[in-house]
Amino acid sequence: MEWLERVAGLRQWSRGGVRAPHKPLLLLYALGRFQADAEGALDYSAVEADLKRLLVEYGPAHGTSPAYPFHHLVSDGVWEVRTDRGAGSPGTGVRELRALRATGRLAPGLRAALRREPSLLGRMARVLLDLHFPPSLHQDLCEAVGLEMELAETDSLTTAAARRQRDRRMRELVLTAYEYQCAFCGYDGMIGAAPVGLEAAHVRWWAFDGPDDVDNGVCLCALHHKLFDKGVLGIGDGHRILVSQGFVGRSAAAREHVTSLAGRPLIGPQPGVLPVAEAYRSWHVSQVFRGMARAGSGSGGGSGGG
Repeated sequence: MEWLERVAGLRQWSRGGVRAPHKPLLLLYALGRFQADAEGALDYSAVEADLKRLLVEYGPAHGTSPAYPFHHLVSDGVWEVRTDRGAGSPGTGVRELRALRATGRLAPGLRAALRREPSLLGRMARVLLDLHFPPSLHQDLCEAVGLEMELAETDSLTTAAARRQRDRRMRELVLTAYEYQCAFCGYDGMIGAAPVGLEAAHVRWWAFDGPDDVDNGVCLCALHHKLFDKGVLGIGDGHRILVSQGFVGRSAAAREHVTSLAGRPLIGPQPGVLPVAEAYRSWHVSQVFRGMARAGSGSGGGSGGG
């Protein structure tokens, strides 16, 4: 339990719900590499490009050097860095990390614990995923860092620091509020009497104190839920759809299902139900939506966070 508590309590710069998943991303990457080679160390120069890609794809919109978590994760007691000079990190300077051939690996005590109890790796990974990323991204992120694990939802998180429970009624409340259709495209598929491919998306992520309330939810089809959580889509002023200028899709399908959404008003919710609250929309735009919005996305609320 000690290691799970440490992982759940990673020290991160935090203010007003700002996302700072740099350490969790590096630790997930290190767990994936440990799973493949328990003895190997990570040469900074060799893994820098991988870490940079992870930060671009799963981190906040503003850029951060992978040298930052490579150095600072040491302070949490789960990571160690060595250079040609011996133990210890030279700092967050990329040139120094490269020149001194810095290597990083899980702390000795953690490596020993993972060898004694192999299931600990999966539990640690689940804590990191649940505390820092929405469920729609878990499988993709595991594949990106090379982690092989089952990602079945658990009834509760594993550590005392992460016992906040989800309200399982939220999905039904949100789908009912939006009359069982995607608020972006209107998709309303059913198989028998059951909706299929429709999901209740948190606007402000649950992992970042987003409540299980209808005004923090929106009914989306599986495709648009994934694009919403990846920052391709957002919700701007007037509850109009934002589409990132960074999205590239040349096919007719990409134009129809993504780029043509720019500026359209949300479909729903039904009269008498609170729409998405401005505070949650603003959080998503500043912390998840990537870059600037395409022309036609409505006035205001159209710039990415960062």
